[in-house]
Amino acid sequence: MANNIHKTALLGPKVQLGNNVTIGPYSIIEGEVTLGDGVDIGAHCLVEGNTAIGEGCRLFTGAVIGSMPQDRKHQRTDKVFLTIGAHNVFREYVTVNPGTIEGGGKTMIGDNNLFMACCHVAHDCHIGNDCVLANYVGLSGHVTIEDRAVIGGLSGVHQYGRVGFLAMVGGCSKVNQDVPPFSLVDGNPATLRGLNIVGLKRAEIPSSSQRALHSAFKILFNSGLNRSNAILQVQNQLNGNGLPEIHRVIEFIQTSKRGIS
Repeated sequence: MANNIHKTALLGPKVQLGNNVTIGPYSIIEGEVTLGDGVDIGAHCLVEGNTAIGEGCRLFTGAVIGSMPQDRKHQRTDKVFLTIGAHNVFREYVTVNPGTIEGGGKTMIGDNNLFMACCHVAHDCHIGNDCVLANYVGLSGHVTIEDRAVIGGLSGVHQYGRVGFLAMVGGCSKVNQDVPPFSLVDGNPATLRGLNIVGLKRAEIPSSSQRALHSAFKILFNSGLNRSNAILQVQNQLNGNGLPEIHRVIEFIQTSKRGIS
């Protein structure tokens, strides 16, 4: 199908469009921007820089995608990038920045994510697939969000922080340490409250794995053992069957640089 570009929209000479792209009134697309098939951009949006947006993404009113990083070390001449996968939704006034030279030069977003109104994704963030960021969530620079994570509204994640697979962060939380996979955290600072039981059920994690995760969390976070001894005990007691969920939690903890919430 032909593209549908409103007569008041402005497109730069280097912009590349896929098929069936819609661009609404007064939106500006400039720089080396690539829009995949079926991208739908609403009114008064700005997409700029070295930005690639995958097929089926939607931008609602006022979204600003690809503008300069909010980093004093960044120079306008730096060649940095923003890569966005397919079928993401950016609601009203969401802002997403590209990477910085210091951080590797690229911000990356996977597929099927929902960014609710007024979220901010800072430079050098890496976001997986099927995540939900509720209204006014702020991700600082270099943050990693793994697949299927949910972050409640008005929450903030500290620089270099990580939120693990299928984790849930409660609303108005201050996340200044890493959030383990499958966990539920909440508060200021965010504190581990237990397993994300609802998320585990929705993801159809086997009941045997859920029981093993429950036991692992008790050993890791409530036994009083130091971290290395707790991990060793979990490996000895619970990982004999090679459960991938247990392996994921242990690997996440072992690679944490900021500590665990």
